[in-house]
This record gives sequence, structure tokens and C-alpha cells, in this order.
Amino acid sequence: MSYMHKNLAEGRWYNLSLAEQLANIGTEAGRAAKWQGKDEKSFDGAVARALELFDLTLEDSRWRGRALEIGRLKEVFCDGVLGGKEYNTDLKDLDRYFYPFMNMVASKYMAQ
Repeated sequence: MSYMHKNLAEGRWYNLSLAEQLANIGTEAGRAAKWQGKDEKSFDGAVARALELFDLTLEDSRWRGRALEIGRLKEVFCDGVLGGKEYNTDLKDLDRYFYPFMNMVASKYMAQ
């Protein structure tokens, strides 16, 4: 399989905490929200990268007990990508879920 996040797929992803993984997914989800309906190429790229990061997170054996939550989050993200037909999801609404992880990670790195 060919990965867009090659260095992450080769093992670096599995050294990140769940908060760091979700913050990275949230960054791509935010990019997708920004470009949805404006720039199809940028939107599609962000969606593909987010889905790859979701898959890497689901493959991480440390989070087996969280697989349902992560899988549901991926499902809700996909609903937003496809126009919110199932759950009325707007990709911009996912920021409320991802921001705490982004802030946690940012504060961790600012403290170093």
C-alpha cells in the first residue's frame, strides 16, 4: 500500500499519543472543512489524508479499547464529507471535538 504520510506509516505514528493522533486528524478535517465547496482538489486531498490518519489510528493496537469511538468519529467525518445526509454533520462542527486535542498538544510543545 502507498501512504501519503509515509514517515508516519513506517512507525512514527505509533509513537504519538492518542491526543497527538487526533490533533493531526483534526488538522486535516479542518482543512477539508475550509476547502469544501471551494477547491475540489484541496478538499479531496485533505479528506484522503484524514482518512489515512483515521486508518493508521484504528490500526494502532494501543487503542483497541477505543476502536468504536474512533470508528464512529471516522463515520461522522465521512458523513460531513458526503454532505451530512445521515447525521446532518457539517465538517466545521467537528472542530468542537478536535480543538481540545489540538490545544493539549500545542500546550505540551509550548511548555518544552
